[in-house]
Amino acid sequence: MKNAALGFLFARLPIGMSMLGHGLVRLPKLTEFSEGMAAGFKATWLPQAVVQQFAYFLPYLELNIGILLLLGLFTRVVSAAGALLMVALIFGSSLQENWNGVAIQMFYGLYFSLLIAFERKYNRYSIDTAIQLRRDRRKKVSAMP
Repeated sequence: MKNAALGFLFARLPIGMSMLGHGLVRLPKLTEFSEGMAAGFKATWLPQAVVQQFAYFLPYLELNIGILLLLGLFTRVVSAAGALLMVALIFGSSLQENWNGVAIQMFYGLYFSLLIAFERKYNRYSIDTAIQLRRDRRKKVSAMP
């Protein structure tokens, strides 16, 4: 069990760092990033305003997903948010016919899905587990006669 829990930690940390990195590098150049992303969708039927608003929001979402995964806080919900984000990105990449981007995003989606699948059993080294252990202790103390 300890090896599996350690394996889960070493699966959670890299994707958390990747998402954190995506957000961190884009935030200082947010306007440039969002305009560039919108320009990449000019040949698609997706409205430029929608793409640009999504692009302004995306780095904050990536940053927060990364931070929370690195901490192991709300791991299940954050992994689901990451998987849903990949669905949105796959949709956009498909409209652009960017099949290499789709492949990378599918890998990320699978990665997030595996975190969800194994989180309850192996997410031992996390803030989530520390919170749950504290709750369990409180229940045990309050149940004592």
